[in-house]
Amino acid sequence: MLDPEKTVADTIAPGADWVDLPGGRKHVMSYLSDFLFPPRRANAKVAMLSGGERNRLLLARLFARPANVLVLDEPTNDLDIESLELLEAALQDYTGTLLLVSHDRAFLDNVVTQTLVAEGNGLWKEYAGGYTDYVAQRASSVLAPLTRGVAREAGRGVSSREKSTKLTYKETRELESLPREIETLEAEQRALYARMHEPDYYRQPPDVLRADRERTDEIERLLMEKLERWEALEARRS
Repeated sequence: MLDPEKTVADTIAPGADWVDLPGGRKHVMSYLSDFLFPPRRANAKVAMLSGGERNRLLLARLFARPANVLVLDEPTNDLDIESLELLEAALQDYTGTLLLVSHDRAFLDNVVTQTLVAEGNGLWKEYAGGYTDYVAQRASSVLAPLTRGVAREAGRGVSSREKSTKLTYKETRELESLPREIETLEAEQRALYARMHEPDYYRQPPDVLRADRERTDEIERLLMEKLERWEALEARRS
C-alpha cells in the first residue's frame, strides 16, 4: 500500500536522490520520468495523485526494489492504457523470473515465454509461448491423433460406407461438417487476437472490450467441445 502522506519521490527513494537498479544507479527524477511523472509531480503527496498515477507509482516502486523473482496476480486489473503499456515494457526488460496469473490474453502474449495450464483432473501442462501459442499447440495435440487415425483408415482401403456403419446418418453429416466449423472458429479467433494486439485497442469503450473477452472465451469453449466431439465420432467410426 502507498502512504498518502509521503511524496512521490520519497515513495521511490526515501531520503535519497538515487535509485539502485539492476542496470545501475539512476536519479530518482529520471526514474520517475520513465513512469510518466514530470519533475513537478515528484514532490506531490500521494494523496493528491489520480488513480492512474497511483497505479504507475506502484509499478515504479515495484521495479525499484531489488528482486530476481516477481509474482503478480492479475496485474492488469484497473490499469489505464498508459499504465498497461508501462507494465508490459518493464516486464519485457525484467531479467529475473516472472510468475503471473492473468485473464488478459493479449498481455500474456506480449510478456510471457511459457504458459502453465490446468488441463483438468489435477493435471497441469506447460506450453511454450503465450496464450495464443497455447491455443495453437492444444489444438494441434488434439488434432494430430485424429489425422493419424484418418490416414490409417485410408491406408487400409476401407470404403466410406464401411467406415460409417457405426454412425447414424445425422452423425456422419456432423462429422463431415466439424472440420469446417473448427476452421471458421479458428479464423475468427485469429482475427480477434489480431485486433486485440492493435496499439489503440484498449482505448475502446469498456463494453466493447468486455464483449471481445467474452467472445474469445466462448470461441475457446466451442473449439474444445467440437474437437472433443470430432474425436469421439472418429473413435466410433473406426
